[in-house]
Amino acid sequence: MPISTHARNNLLVVENKRFINILLTLQIYAKYEIAENLTPLFQKRAAPLVFGESSPSLSYRISAPWGILLPMHLTLAHIGARHGSKDEFDALTQIYLDRCSAFARCQSEAFRTEEAMLEWLARQQGRTAAVAVLLDSRGRQMTSEAFAGWLGARRDEGAQHIVFAIGPASGWSEAARERAQLLLSLGPMTLAHALARLVVAEQLYRAFTILTGHPYHAGH
Repeated sequence: MPISTHARNNLLVVENKRFINILLTLQIYAKYEIAENLTPLFQKRAAPLVFGESSPSLSYRISAPWGILLPMHLTLAHIGARHGSKDEFDALTQIYLDRCSAFARCQSEAFRTEEAMLEWLARQQGRTAAVAVLLDSRGRQMTSEAFAGWLGARRDEGAQHIVFAIGPASGWSEAARERAQLLLSLGPMTLAHALARLVVAEQLYRAFTILTGHPYHAGH
């Protein structure tokens, strides 16, 4: 059945998370092209769609032409100088952030001081307050699967903005730790900040692929 322009502009997906994951995975396989280019495959999966209706449970709006408006915003922040374009770690980090852009809006930020970052964080007010995740050696260690589960839970709770921040060489202050919703440790070893940023970016991408069933994550 042909889909009207109005329906294409106001399509509401009210199916479960599994169907949302199908759409997100389609975006990856299409290398970030809009799903309209995969119309035959999309139509096979389109049975659960409901047009012109809203749901009190799960509801994602798709705008024409079939582009998903992803609600989550991720920021990878660090305290220190902004890395130059020739920095090899920064280039690799950006590759993973670009891959993550298929699932969420992503950006990176650099702050000269912890105070500057906390002031910026306080201004990040939307429908919900920004979720602060501070990298800290005393923080919680997770497997990739557990981290994906944590990220998926924040998504399902409606978190709009999650900030992953790597602190100064002297570590975070107690005030910063109290502001955080999660203190996250990458392990007992000390990593250079540029390398830690790369690890976080890769794990974010891995988490999204776990949540969507993408074959990038082999589980070992």
